[in-house]
Amino acid sequence: MKTERDSIDEMLDIWGRELPELDLVTEGIVERMQHLVWTLRKMLEETLAGHDLSHGEWGLLGQLRRGGPPYRCTPGTLARRQGLSTGAMTNRLDRLEQAGFVRRLPDPDDRRSTLVELTDIGRTVWEESVGTQAAKEAVIADALDAREKDELNALLRRLVRSTDAG
Repeated sequence: MKTERDSIDEMLDIWGRELPELDLVTEGIVERMQHLVWTLRKMLEETLAGHDLSHGEWGLLGQLRRGGPPYRCTPGTLARRQGLSTGAMTNRLDRLEQAGFVRRLPDPDDRRSTLVELTDIGRTVWEESVGTQAAKEAVIADALDAREKDELNALLRRLVRSTDAG
């Protein structure tokens, strides 16, 4: 069975000629993964722009949503999870609070602390953005049938596990 060529094959042809010692199979895997990541990232940027969110803001709303009801967390925990300084987290929270996506509440267990809560508007915007992005991602994944999707997931899981250990 002859495999159809893609945009990466032209580059691999050149590398094969110019760098004959290069492992073209591995390069093909890596270049195709990078191409897909670039495409998905571009799609996500378009989705987020349509919802007036930055990637970091979207991630923060997602962290609150994944936490389950009542969708609350301390700013310090959110900052650690996102790898941000407390000052950077304050700026992000200020923007999200201004947009009505989160609100700060006093922590009932600690008078010195606050909690960040996802508002109904924030939850709706986050869920709509996830739905929009999922539809875009499905267009790419639909190039594969169900068996191929399961197979690809299993193969990618092995690759991820090989990097999780390191």
